[in-house]
Amino acid sequence: MSVFWLALAAFAIGTEAFVIAGLLPAIAADLQISAPAAGQLMTAYALAYALGSPILAVTFNNVDRKTVLTLALCCFILSNLLAVVAPSFPVLMASRILMALGAGLCTPTALGVAVAIAPPERRGRAVALVTSGLTVATVVGVPIGTMIGNQIAWRATFVMVAALGAIALAGLLLRLPRGLPTGTGTLAERLAVARHPDMLYALATTTLWAIGGLTVFTYLAIPLRGIGFAASEIGLALFVFGSAAAIGNIMGGHLADRLGNEPTATLGLAGMATALILLSAALKFASPDHARIIVLLMMFCWGICGWGFYPAQIASIIRIEPKAASIVVSLNASFMYLGFAIGGALGGVALSSLGPTDLGFVGGASVAASLAVLLLRRRRERLKLYKIAG
Repeated sequence: MSVFWLALAAFAIGTEAFVIAGLLPAIAADLQISAPAAGQLMTAYALAYALGSPILAVTFNNVDRKTVLTLALCCFILSNLLAVVAPSFPVLMASRILMALGAGLCTPTALGVAVAIAPPERRGRAVALVTSGLTVATVVGVPIGTMIGNQIAWRATFVMVAALGAIALAGLLLRLPRGLPTGTGTLAERLAVARHPDMLYALATTTLWAIGGLTVFTYLAIPLRGIGFAASEIGLALFVFGSAAAIGNIMGGHLADRLGNEPTATLGLAGMATALILLSAALKFASPDHARIIVLLMMFCWGICGWGFYPAQIASIIRIEPKAASIVVSLNASFMYLGFAIGGALGGVALSSLGPTDLGFVGGASVAASLAVLLLRRRRERLKLYKIAG
């Protein structure tokens, strides 16, 4: 039962991480700032997560896991409440940074605890249940949070997330035992793994993929409104994307087992880049009625292909350093959030200098670059095998 509360915590964190995209116009209007400026709330969150998560994991390496989760969730809950009463944009920005630090400490700890408390034959299912909290957040949490924020007030969404975090915290305080195994890779061990040449290629692939997705996703509500989506319909569009992402995540795992990790990742990146480029083409050249249909279809394809890439990429990088799987997964998450941060900033620049209809072109170019790096890595590995065989 403790795993359920870990999954609920992951659900709250996943909702908070991405719901800002649906609330962007409302936040910008209320705080009287531009949309690109409001988009930096996503950039700050992602950058704080990318940098803070590994540092905090090492800092709290020897602290009891229940204490770590309590501290992380308290930070996450209180920072959401700070966002509710934030009188200005700088205070809201500070709250997002604190949320990210709490989330960056909670998520990897929750995964480690899930493994520790589950019997050996159920560990895979325990990890899957916790990660499903993040996946379900994109399908349910983000659309609901967007609808609440647009129908009531954007601050109400932060109240909802804080309440979810508080319920998860209460469950963990009651049900989670103390004395669980501690230990994670030291900073030196993480840097040693990151310096592996193949790992550098893999982490660059993840980063460019994340940049491409968040360049568009962060500001998605703006072009959607431009083709006639009402505030209430944006939540529905995000539900379409989240559903596709969940389907893609499952399909990506199955295809990786059947076709192999690299072919599956290649198909995912190629499909995602195409979907983003066609999304922008529809926004720019199609009539509003046709654009609405095409954009929803491209969002669905983007979700399936983009998140179909992810499990194959995870399996692929674990193969590089199988004895340091937990460090590898943590590193990949940090570089993913680094990409999210860069994507939020790049999207803001593209929005200001080009326009909302060009976001997909910029994001698609980044995903295409990710595909090029993946293909370079595959070529490098083939040459290495050829030399060994020769």
